[in-house]
Amino acid sequence: MEAVPAAARAWISGAVGAAVLSTLPAVRDPAAAPWGTTVLLAAVGALGGLRPRRAPVPPALLLAVVLLPPAAAALAAVPGGLLSPARRPGRERPDGRRRLGRAALLALAATTAALCFGAARAALPPGLLGALPAVLAAALVLALVSLVSAGVPRAGCRPAVRRPALLGPALGFALLHGPAALLAAELWRSAYGPVAALLVLLPHTVPVRPAAGARRERADRGATVRALVEAVDLKDHYTRGHGERVGLLALRIGRELGVAGDRLEALRIAGTLHDLGKLGVPTRVLRKDGPLTGEERRIVRLHPEYGDELVRGVAIPDEAREAILHHHERLDGSGYPHGLTGHRIPEAARIVAVADAFDAMTSTRTYSRARPVPAALAELRRCAGTQFDPRMVEALARALARDGLPGVPVLDETAVPDCGNVPLDHGATPPRSTPPAGRPYERAPGRCPAAPSGARPPGAAPETGPYASRQLLLAPDPGRTAGPSPAGEPADEGPYEAASERPPGVPDPGRPPGPRPPGEPAAEHPYRRPPPVPDHRPPGRRPLPAPVPPPGAHR
Repeated sequence: MEAVPAAARAWISGAVGAAVLSTLPAVRDPAAAPWGTTVLLAAVGALGGLRPRRAPVPPALLLAVVLLPPAAAALAAVPGGLLSPARRPGRERPDGRRRLGRAALLALAATTAALCFGAARAALPPGLLGALPAVLAAALVLALVSLVSAGVPRAGCRPAVRRPALLGPALGFALLHGPAALLAAELWRSAYGPVAALLVLLPHTVPVRPAAGARRERADRGATVRALVEAVDLKDHYTRGHGERVGLLALRIGRELGVAGDRLEALRIAGTLHDLGKLGVPTRVLRKDGPLTGEERRIVRLHPEYGDELVRGVAIPDEAREAILHHHERLDGSGYPHGLTGHRIPEAARIVAVADAFDAMTSTRTYSRARPVPAALAELRRCAGTQFDPRMVEALARALARDGLPGVPVLDETAVPDCGNVPLDHGATPPRSTPPAGRPYERAPGRCPAAPSGARPPGAAPETGPYASRQLLLAPDPGRTAGPSPAGEPADEGPYEAASERPPGVPDPGRPPGPRPPGEPAAEHPYRRPPPVPDHRPPGRRPLPAPVPPPGAHR
């Protein structure tokens, strides 16, 4: 749980003390406060505080300011503050001190607004024309005090008083909810009673969005996310489908941890777009078939910040943005870009980090081979506490043990078709494709202690973590028998070396019969054609090489 700064604790303690003093008149003289109205409005305000709102305060609290004396209005504000989601997006559960501070600040805001309303009402002429400016002034004061004071426990006693952006939400709250509160107050005092007043206030208390508009918003956001994922895949096609797999794994981890509602959707979006910043990394660096230089490694480490900048204009949750920015942070502070430690790393970022590492270890790419699921989980557990959050690692292990590997659409062009949920076979490798022959494969350093591992290709360094420093080793060709090359067989130039596809005995129509013209180089095979134009297609779309005829087969 994130620690509350000492300055914020002092501010909360002072606010609680002032709120208690503001409610003392109602407690000392119970007859002076209409307790039935106070309890009813407190219950309505608490219902409005159960879920996040766009309004700075519950609209029912403004009605309490208009109907009740200052001390009773402060009491009506307390339940809504205690039940409000007083936490930052992406952090752990709300701290009790934050809830208490939020309730105290709402009570002080209600007291201030009620005093302002009483003073303005006494100075203005009676009737609705005089009451409307008083209600608008009270609503403006209530919203401003709530907005200014709400950021103090979060920012460590640095309130955003000078921010001009506070005036817009406060004016909007006053103009939208002020007339409705005045109408509800008049109905409350009339023969229609509290029922009619609450019916007027209901649309302002419960956040209602048309279903069609919500569906359209989700569809637009989904289309935007898909377009961004496709852009990343086109930029770095070696990791095609990685984002979708990480998004589904993050979703499973979140469900295992009890995350629900919009936060689950934020986890899926964060996992899907976590590598969006690769759009800002040069393509030559992403596709380099060799060790990265120090400058290139520095450029690659900028991709979380690039991703954060790219999603600023996209309508995604703030929690997803935090995860995109911080998914390479480590618990011991050795990560990047900001070197955060422990629970200062957002919860969503810790979830995405585990999902990202697991998919990287269990996916086959052109530079690394897939590990079995048990080996990948063992590596995550070994690095838990220094690189990964142990809670997230164990949540992933429980989800995989119960449901198996997710049926993620593998978009690698070299991968096998997806067959839905695959039960775990503790001795098997996940259903990923094998790397093409002759391609380099990548080892991974980390800051975790070395662990014993299985057989490695000749010359491979021991594995030290789930991520790679891009120490590149050439994997042996599994399609070629061991031993020296047969007599006359040319040295391999790569897995896609061109060879004749004509059956034995068919002459080469592209070469005239007779002796070789002067200047033509001697060929090891008489029917070997010159290599074609380099093929820039992704490896999965290149045709497999045809077998080379043995020496002297066509002579």
